[in-house]
Amino acid sequence: MLIALFPGDGIGPEIVAQAKRVLDALAIEGMTYEEGLVGGAAYKAAGHPLPPETLELAKRADAILFGAVGDPSCDSLERHLRPEQAILGLRKELGLFSNLRPAKVFPELAGESALKPEVAGAIDLLIVRETNGDVYFGEKGFRKTADGLREGYDIMSYNEAEVRRIAHSGFQAARARRGKLCSVDKANVLETSQLWRDVVIEVSADYPDVALSHMYVDNAAMQLVRDPGQFDVIVTGNLFGDILSDQASMCVGSIGMLASATLNGSGQGLYEPIHGSAPDIAGQGKANPLATVLSAAMMLRYSLGLNAEADRIEAAVAKALAGGARSPDLGGTMSTVEMGDAVLAALA
Repeated sequence: MLIALFPGDGIGPEIVAQAKRVLDALAIEGMTYEEGLVGGAAYKAAGHPLPPETLELAKRADAILFGAVGDPSCDSLERHLRPEQAILGLRKELGLFSNLRPAKVFPELAGESALKPEVAGAIDLLIVRETNGDVYFGEKGFRKTADGLREGYDIMSYNEAEVRRIAHSGFQAARARRGKLCSVDKANVLETSQLWRDVVIEVSADYPDVALSHMYVDNAAMQLVRDPGQFDVIVTGNLFGDILSDQASMCVGSIGMLASATLNGSGQGLYEPIHGSAPDIAGQGKANPLATVLSAAMMLRYSLGLNAEADRIEAAVAKALAGGARSPDLGGTMSTVEMGDAVLAALA
């Protein structure tokens, strides 16, 4: 089992290091690692955010554990050379289209949520986000209008095959949970969303055991803070999923707690925390590594079939939090390494 480690920029190396410590403590037979450069670090070393050797490693690996990309010193580069193109390039080249972002409140952290504890405590949902289409991959650019004004454009589009495959991912996830799927779109104003809704309804015929509902994205954003406990699985497009999953992170207390998996059709996946590179705290030992540790647990479960080992990591995180482990984003003072130590102690 080959794991590609792509720490990336900012706090990426710090948090990936702690996740690797936890994986090493499990002593999983046959697991090996190779590290590659991505993002701003890759651009500075090799002139591109996703060098050929990194992409080749990604294609060989059974799974990818990813840190974060983003470097303010690269913001003035041409778009295709900016750090964020690394993650977009990996999604495209590996066909990683189904992004799973669970959001569940650890009881000990209910008080850290921006919501009332009794509201936050009910959160146990999964956002299934399509990650290979939408405005992120559509035609984009700058042009001049007829009267000479500068205009930027990004085309949002999905074809029915793209919608159908992510709809199946959503229904299958709901079937494995509580049997409720909410499809989020903006079908009242967007033709892309109308196609989305039509295809999701067509796919629902294959899943009579799953209750399907539809919600406009603006209402979904409101409902996530009014009554998040109503949601089981949410399936939505790339742009809406990006925004809603970040919102969900604050509902559960901190963006430093949310893991994610992005899968293709062959079981290979890229696993990463949903937060960014946080350059303002990079190198200071303040980053919360738990989202990355939990991403490693998802990697064991979804790509490697090691459910018992994944359960051990998740239980260790819960035990560490119950024991008072808190990084600054959770209202505490523990360093990145100390948070890793707490998980390792709980794991032992």
